[in-house]
Amino acid sequence: MRSVMSNKWVITLYVLPALILILLLIYIPIVLTGYYGLMEWNGIGKMKFIGLANYIELVQDQKFWQSTWHSILLGLFSTASLFGYLLLSLILASKIKGANFLRKIYLIPMLLSSVAIGQLWAKIFDPTNGMINRLLVLLGFENPPLWLADADIVLFALFIPIVWQYAGFYIIIFYAALKNVPEELIEAAKIDGATPIQIALKIRIPLISDVIKVMIILAIVGSLKYFDLIFVLTGGGPNGASEVMASYMYKEAFSKYNFGYGSAIGFGLLIICLVMTWLIQRLLSSKEDVEY
Repeated sequence: MRSVMSNKWVITLYVLPALILILLLIYIPIVLTGYYGLMEWNGIGKMKFIGLANYIELVQDQKFWQSTWHSILLGLFSTASLFGYLLLSLILASKIKGANFLRKIYLIPMLLSSVAIGQLWAKIFDPTNGMINRLLVLLGFENPPLWLADADIVLFALFIPIVWQYAGFYIIIFYAALKNVPEELIEAAKIDGATPIQIALKIRIPLISDVIKVMIILAIVGSLKYFDLIFVLTGGGPNGASEVMASYMYKEAFSKYNFGYGSAIGFGLLIICLVMTWLIQRLLSSKEDVEY
């Protein structure tokens, strides 16, 4: 058996299907997207080669950079929300009463589709009959805000359902990491007189630092690519106030039938995601590994 598994041809045979899938589903589409960005094309007719014109236009496009800034803001807010997720995970991991029930509650948004979540929050944000504005009226606010129609607050209003949608995912990952911390270390710290806050800051969080770093990368890169809930709730409006890179790419390619420029936007989105991932890894890199 060992001789078979050490055979290079056998190893190649096992690895080849995965490599073919990765090539077909990831790398070839990336190359084609960059190639289509060199074309003037409506998605149906004949393509016309125009060189770097789409990419030059992309660099000069203020709407693209505005949507990029909105995506970065979403990434920063998502990263900040990780502290809340981590706090909830620490509470759940501390053997509080009803922890199992709470974990199931937090996972409910993950079971819903983005369209269903969008429709739900559209009703909540409704300026006339929405739950939030009705509550504000009861509290004495005469003119509650138009959450999804006010360009000054729409982006921040969208952060709320996005945080709610992904709470279960991040909480369950943090919770699983915290449960892998050896209980002997926790008990020893308690015997030495450590408080729950000291145990969290000095033992639990340092020992799951690698998981936290991965979650930060996922939160930022995922936010840069975010599309579905924003498209359902606002479509990027009003007047582009909630436009993100993915929604801007969709509009150019599938609404305006400018597939060449839409492909250039998609390729630009890829480059920005790669650069942001590299920067985050550099910022979070540490020479010292915490071991137990």
